[in-house]
Amino acid sequence: MHSIEPYYNWQPLYIAAEDQRSPFFGREYSEFEFSNTIYNHYIHPQWDDFGSNTLYLKVLYVNYDSHFCIIELLGEWNDVLYNDIMHLYRNVIEELMAEDIRYFILIGENVLEFHSETVDYYEEWFDNLDDGWIICLNFRDHVVNEFIESGIDYYLGFGGRFNQMPWRKYSPEQLFSVVNSLITKRLEA
Repeated sequence: MHSIEPYYNWQPLYIAAEDQRSPFFGREYSEFEFSNTIYNHYIHPQWDDFGSNTLYLKVLYVNYDSHFCIIELLGEWNDVLYNDIMHLYRNVIEELMAEDIRYFILIGENVLEFHSETVDYYEEWFDNLDDGWIICLNFRDHVVNEFIESGIDYYLGFGGRFNQMPWRKYSPEQLFSVVNSLITKRLEA
């Protein structure tokens, strides 16, 4: 797991540690010192800790004018043991929503498991978005199935074309446009 890095090709456009409005402003990273772990596996030091024991993230891009952000996730999303959604919502999402972010793209290729508990934080997040949305891209099939079984599919958009999105070929603005177009078509259908 230590070799899985957050996507870095958008760094010339945005770095959360340099964004004064970011929850991760001022963070310093080492390229050589591995200190964070998921269970007993060290992870790359570029991933951000937000209070979870098993889930890490990287805010890849934020556009305050267009009100969207793109977040990449790594690890096990475990609401049962660690209440990961609470940590994500309280420590990251609320701060971004305070900056008028209301469109969230979550990239989940590196989310290995999902364990659900309750829908409360998902519901609160969704309810506070006004006309916004939360879209999950490229989550593994068994994770998507668990999303459905847990009932959070009412609050998160995923599956279908969202699960086969070649997102790296786009700029952040293009990705937002593609995702927004897909969700708009889905809602109009």
